Amino acid sequence: MSPFKKKKLYKIRLELDKLDIQLLKIIKKRTNLVKKVLKLKDKKSQIVDQKRIRKILSNIKTKSIKNKIDPKITHNIWKNMILAYIDFEKRNFKKK
Repeated sequence: MSPFKKKKLYKIRLELDKLDIQLLKIIKKRTNLVKKVLKLKDKKSQIVDQKRIRKILSNIKTKSIKNKIDPKITHNIWKNMILAYIDFEKRNFKKK
């Protein structure tokens, strides 16, 4: 790799690092909202809502296409995020 390309790569990676910090802040906000949702659930069986998951993934696909983002990327990101939050909710569910 040429020195010019190395410098350009370094700058792009710095931008990615800054973006990662912003994403972490968004994930923290999302986690706080999920905690509020979890407090409203009476049964552990209420954690997984397949209908809602399908709707979310469908909306993400539509918005991705509209915004010219590869829908496979966003589908994988959201599906994994949903699975991670399902796991989080199951681990943090408190019986009432």
